[in-house]
Parts: sequence; C-alpha cells; structure tokens
Amino acid sequence: MRTLCSPILIIVFTLLLTTVSCKKKNNTNSIKQQTSLNTVEIAFDSTQINTFFEKYPKLKSYQGDVEQLYRKHQFHYIWFDKDGLNEFAGVLYNKVNNLSQEGIETVIPYKEKLDDIYDNPEDNQKATIDTELLSSALYFFYADKVYDGIDTQKSKDLGWFLPRKRQSYVNYLDSLLINPSLINKEEKGVLKQYYLLKDVLQEYRKIEKKGGWKTIAIDTTVKWYKPGDSAATIAQIRTRLLITGDLSKDSKSAVYDAELAKGILKFKKRSGNTLNKTILPEHINYMNVSVADRIKTIMVNMERCRWISNDITKSKELIVVNIPAYELLFLRDGKPELRSKVVVGKAMHKTVIFSAPMKFIVFRPYWNVPTSILKKEILPAIEKNPNYLAEHDMEWKDDYVRQRPGPENSLGLVKFLFPNSNAIYLHDTPSKSLFGQEDRAFSHGCIRVAKPKELAAMIMKNDKKWNPEKIATAMNSGEEYWYTLKNKIPVYIGYFTAWVDADGVIHFYQDVYKRDEALATLLFDK
Repeated sequence: MRTLCSPILIIVFTLLLTTVSCKKKNNTNSIKQQTSLNTVEIAFDSTQINTFFEKYPKLKSYQGDVEQLYRKHQFHYIWFDKDGLNEFAGVLYNKVNNLSQEGIETVIPYKEKLDDIYDNPEDNQKATIDTELLSSALYFFYADKVYDGIDTQKSKDLGWFLPRKRQSYVNYLDSLLINPSLINKEEKGVLKQYYLLKDVLQEYRKIEKKGGWKTIAIDTTVKWYKPGDSAATIAQIRTRLLITGDLSKDSKSAVYDAELAKGILKFKKRSGNTLNKTILPEHINYMNVSVADRIKTIMVNMERCRWISNDITKSKELIVVNIPAYELLFLRDGKPELRSKVVVGKAMHKTVIFSAPMKFIVFRPYWNVPTSILKKEILPAIEKNPNYLAEHDMEWKDDYVRQRPGPENSLGLVKFLFPNSNAIYLHDTPSKSLFGQEDRAFSHGCIRVAKPKELAAMIMKNDKKWNPEKIATAMNSGEEYWYTLKNKIPVYIGYFTAWVDADGVIHFYQDVYKRDEALATLLFDK
C-alpha cells in the first residue's frame, strides 16, 4: 500500500503547488494592475466620503464627482503607493499652487491643510482618508477651474450661447496617475487658443515686472502724425512699441521715419485698425492702456476659451466670426482659406453669440423687413413721404413690407442662412464704404460680409453644379433663388477681445459690447 500511495501523494502535492502558484500569479497581476495606476491595495468605507464633505464643506460641490470616482475604483485609495503620496499628487499640488499661470485668480480651499501635507511629506507616508479625499477633491477643483470655467448658466447670462461640452474628468484621472506629464499637454478638449493666450500671459507678466510702459502724452493741438513729422510724442511712441515687439529697436528719434512706420503698421494690424501710417489720438489711447489691463483682458479671453470644445476644429469646413475683430474666417481642414471684414450689430442691436449649421444660400434675395424696423423706421418714413416705398424699391406683401431683389437691396445680392431663433444671418450689402471704417458695429444684428461672392465660391468650391461664373450670374440676374447646400457648414459667432494668431502675435480688439468687465467681475472680484 505504501508503494501505491506514494505516487498519488506526489501527484496531489504537485496539483496543490500548481494551484497556489496560479493564485500567486493572479494576485501579482492584480497588484501590477493597481501599481500601473500608482495605487495600493487599501479600501475604505464608502460612508467616509459623506463624513469628509461635512468636515470640508467648501468642496461640497465636488462630492458627486468624488463618489463616482471611487465607485469606479471599488473605494480603493488611489493617491498613495508604497512610498506614500504618489507622483501625480505632487504634480497636482504644484499645478493648483500656480493657478495664476492658467489665468485664474481664486482662493484655494483649505490651502493651509494642503500646504501642511506637502510641506511635510515624511509625515504623510501612511494613507489617511482625509489626505486621500482631499487630493481627489483638489483634482476636481483644478479640472473645474482650468478646463470648465464658470458654469453654463452664468456664461448664458453674459450672452454666450455657443454650445458648451460638459466633460467627465473621472476617466481622465486614470491616465494622469499613470503618466503625470499629460497634465502639461494640450490633452483635454480646451481650445488651442487657450494655450497660445497662456504663453502670451507669461510674456505680459514679465513686462509688468519690468515696470510696464509709460503713458504717452497726447498733444490736443495735434490731429494726427504722419511720416516726416517731428515731435516728442513720436519718441514716446517709439519706446512704447519696442516693449510690445512692434519695433525691434529704439533709435530714440523724435522724427516719424520709415522704421517707425513699419512698427505702426504692425501695431495697427494686431489692433484691428485700418492699415495706414497715420497716427491718430485714438491710436495713442490704445497704446496707453496699461499692461495690467491687458493682462486682465488676456485672462478674460482664456476663460472664454474654456467654454468652447476643441471639437469644433475637427470640422472639415468651418465659418467663424469674431465680433470685436469685425472679421470672418472660412477654414477648411483647419486652415484659413478666406478672410473677410464684416459689419456687426450696433450696441442697441447686438449680434448674438451662438452657432448653427449653414444650410442655404439665397441669390438676389428679397429683404422681408422685420416688424420692429417696420414699426420704428419704415411706417414713420411713409407718413412723412408717401413715395418712400417706391423710392426704396419696396412693396407690401400681405401684412408686411419687403424690398425687391437688386443691387440696392439692403441684403445685397446674396445671403447665407443658418436657421436660428435669433433671425441672424450673413449677407452682402450695398453699403460698401462701411468696411473701410475701423469701428464696424452698424447693423441691426445680422452680419454684413465684405467678400460675399468669394464666400459663396469658397462654400461651393467642391460642388460640381457651381463655379465662380455661375455664382456671379446668379447674383446679378434673375429672381430670388434658394440653393440647399449639400454639406452643412458649422457657423460660430464668437466674442474674443484678445486673440493670438498663427505667428504667435497677440491681437487686442475694442470691447464693442462692453462684455469684458462683466466677466472680469465674476472672475476676479471674490
């Protein structure tokens, strides 16, 4: 019996060893999986989350996100490894302490507690529930401030109706725990313009540390300065333009020479002014805006960037209008193919900030006079002049007035429709002279385009039914003609008073609707 039993015992013992080995291997895989997230195998009671937020009420708004995070991780600690707080915890703490680099001025909740934790790492090697949950709440605080900005309702109250994409940062945290350096990359759906503004913000803060620039004295007896003129003000302008890079050197000369003229043209290009060499008092006033105010403007526009998902840049074709710049851009595959001046709504009839897909082009359109304009302008004009309608090529159509198609039609020879509740669209205009002015807020809300024929050609570039000659014919002869676009093109009407171009040059525009101050109040007045 002993000789028969021995082989059986050996087989059984071998199977037991194999089973134990498999279990150890599985446990090792589990530990490796947790280690890949820089975590340790420690779980806590889920009720401690509620207890934590009762103790730290200033972070209460992030409780839902924190609960979702730990449900995903089966309520295991994620901010500690075998050596204590993991690498990303320190990276995050540093990021939060430098929120000013992100254009954010805010009070960090429970900062003394955070400082104590990270100033004394040797005392925080052991995982504690307060430090764990404080780190998670801190992460969502950072994501909220840097990636999302003020809540959607507040941005709507400021007249911003572009779509805002609310994102979840729970899954994103897993990637950051594995690779903390990702937080320094343009990874999380923020418009690329945000990072360009962020770089310029650092430059302007350096200028501020050096003392900024001095106010240029304005001689009220001088209407303008032109090349060849000589004045002490010219020397001051030269020094001012050197600081912001419009000039490469300062000769100190008080004579308006060719070198200064180049700097003036560069300055005017990035300030939205007419490109000529004449220096007017309003241009000097623009130069006199303090560096502190320019910094605030940059920060305000960084906030606006947080409200737009960079998904819009994935559109094959895109039309963008920036109201303060009085400019339209047509982009294809992310590259600008057409740039046009525009006229936007006056202060009393602001152009709305929103987006919608363009669906129709209408050649030789009728202008159906809006009821408000009919009551306030047309009817009073008819009372004064019974021939008013005939003189303006208008007619009654049922219970409203419309203007017949033609070159004198208020909508010009073509309009571009992206149906919306704001009754806003792009259109041609017979009033071409307005495009030569620096301030171009004259309309009742719609957007007049300086290059309507070129825009139509660009939109229908890949449509075999159309070419520039057919477009010109449709605009200049026949009756009103509606054409439905094969591909709907997103139209975004935005509002940015600071914008960095592809060459890294910052452009500042007049706050035509006085929106910056209201947003700055929300951001900076705590």
